Amino acid sequence: MSKVVIKAENIAKQYRLGLVGTGTVRDDLKRWWYQMRGKEDPFLKIGEANDRSSKGNSDYVWSLRDINFEINQGDSVGIIGRNGAGKSTLLKILSQVTQPTTGKIFTKGRIASLLEVGTGFHPEMTGRENIYLNGAILGMRKQEITRKFDEIVAFSGVERYIDTPVKRYSSGMYVRLAFAVAAHLESEILIVDEVLAVGDAEFQKKCLGKMNDVSKGEGRTVLFVSHNMAAVKSLCNKGIVLEHGKVVFNSDAESAVNYYLERESFEKLSYNKHELSDFYNSEKIKINSIELSSENFFSIENKTFLKVNYVVLEKMNAFNFSLVLKDFNEVVIFNSISSVIEISQGNYETIFEIPENFLNDNKYKLRLIFVNQSKIIVDLDDILSWNAIESQERKVNWFGKIVGVVRPEFNWITNKIE
Repeated sequence: MSKVVIKAENIAKQYRLGLVGTGTVRDDLKRWWYQMRGKEDPFLKIGEANDRSSKGNSDYVWSLRDINFEINQGDSVGIIGRNGAGKSTLLKILSQVTQPTTGKIFTKGRIASLLEVGTGFHPEMTGRENIYLNGAILGMRKQEITRKFDEIVAFSGVERYIDTPVKRYSSGMYVRLAFAVAAHLESEILIVDEVLAVGDAEFQKKCLGKMNDVSKGEGRTVLFVSHNMAAVKSLCNKGIVLEHGKVVFNSDAESAVNYYLERESFEKLSYNKHELSDFYNSEKIKINSIELSSENFFSIENKTFLKVNYVVLEKMNAFNFSLVLKDFNEVVIFNSISSVIEISQGNYETIFEIPENFLNDNKYKLRLIFVNQSKIIVDLDDILSWNAIESQERKVNWFGKIVGVVRPEFNWITNKIE
């Protein structure tokens, strides 16, 4: 039978915007008066969801609300969601950095947390001194730190600078050392926020390998926040999706990632045509629409065309397009750059052609960049998405397992519309 090591019951966290604490004496007196009469805190009844896309009318927002879940020993859990969804707030509550406004958190075992770059570091102290300081903050005894010291330093890769004050470290060196300490603490629960994005690719790979060893090899519990969906899929066996401070999906990692990507992308990109007349205007160009079309329902056996309709407001020299095609795991499939042209004022249509039998059966999204004299004037990321479908009669796998950026020669055709 699985052993529950983390349990959240009706967790909620409320913040008051722009102020620290309750804010005013009047609010304090009102809260005290309700409490004296045995009534519920009046400020728990008000507030809005933490939706960063809307302005809102209340001074109170719920960063988290109605959070319930259980995590078993040995689980590796990916917590995913948009910026502002409440991921970091949840990890702070689990790490006991802050208390929930309502609800309870039950944890069993020692917790090692890596929430921000340099958490627990003193800038005037050396790397060696900060290892002991940070280890003590995380609950390690001095003998335990000394026993693991060489291993921590070797993993961090900052041995040459270990007796240098950490204020002279780069952010990457900070996170290397901080992660090395947290990962080598013999804790039952390891909590890692999106700090690994600071490190280089080699160190990120090393960190993911270490977390994999901690979870699968040592049977410890890992909570991992990341926007790298491929890493979440490979590292985690469970996934929790947060949206506006609420749990909207809780299942296995692959299902959670697929749910998030489809919800995130198709909420904005549930079409293969985007009207942009009211979406974007600049001094040089106004984009009317961007549209994808195919001869047969986006079959990979047929050509796919991207049509861009736009108005050039002033003459531009050295004008060109850059198109980036990605899958829903944010893996770049290719990057194509059009030839440089001189373009005058007027209405134009540019057509980009993806040849037949080029893509795999998958979901894709586009980033389209308008460039003038090597400067980006419009950057439309994730502007369109679509499913490339492979027929049952013909199985085509043009690129197989190849990933990375390639720059094939594609056709870009620009015509002026009279």
